[in-house]
Amino acid sequence: MPVIKDNISYRVADVHAHVYPRKIAEKATQAIGNFYDLEMDRVGLASTLYDEGKLAGIDRFLICSVATKLEQMRSITDFIARTCSEYSPFLGLAAWHQDAEDIDGEFDYIMKHGLHGIKLHPDFQRFNIDEPKMLDVYREATRRGLVVLFHTGDDRTDYSAPSRLARVVDKIPEFTCIAAHLGGYRSWKEAAKVLHGSNVYVDTSSSLFYVSKEDAKNSIRHFGVEHTLFGTDFPMWTPTLELDRFFALDLSPEENKAILYNNFARLFKLN
Repeated sequence: MPVIKDNISYRVADVHAHVYPRKIAEKATQAIGNFYDLEMDRVGLASTLYDEGKLAGIDRFLICSVATKLEQMRSITDFIARTCSEYSPFLGLAAWHQDAEDIDGEFDYIMKHGLHGIKLHPDFQRFNIDEPKMLDVYREATRRGLVVLFHTGDDRTDYSAPSRLARVVDKIPEFTCIAAHLGGYRSWKEAAKVLHGSNVYVDTSSSLFYVSKEDAKNSIRHFGVEHTLFGTDFPMWTPTLELDRFFALDLSPEENKAILYNNFARLFKLN
């Protein structure tokens, strides 16, 4: 069921949602809340995302989870792939850890499982986005036509600073990536100042609750409507709440359609 706003029908895709196996979902969700000092009133289960997303009118979801240990990579990737098989509206990103050595082998495994790229959270994983050893990972993802979704920005650490991603893009201009949280969580002005590139996308997740309407629109103008994607950061926020926050920006219907679905469909080659 599409989202209807002001008598206009919109398809919606969520480019940023976290899900976890049931046995660890509550613990993983609470760890995120503790890290960001936010109350988490739901658990990151695929069934909850699907039910709440469907109720809100979202019909496609990009799901992911983060490997904080090397030995978690394949088990998380397997879980994401199984979840995508169980829920047809889901597309998946594999887990990646910065200490992985067999880059070709790991990407072969990812593609064998039908996933669309990898998710990295440098602050959780404790590595710098622009570490030299990661450049080969980004180049291989680019060669294979896969997307890298980064958590970007945090005013408490420097691992995921937008300036670090900007240095990567300068070295690999063709690198297709998504800089989450309008380019940098709590680093929005820095992101708009230093980060750019023809293949750099941003998502709206975990930003609209904090930034002003004008600042959010300025970020979207900087990166380009055609390079902005809607995201909820589930289970941080509910699909319904994030859609309300997005529509409060009062963008044009054409801009809404691009950000809510069309850019997602183009990036992930959907019909």
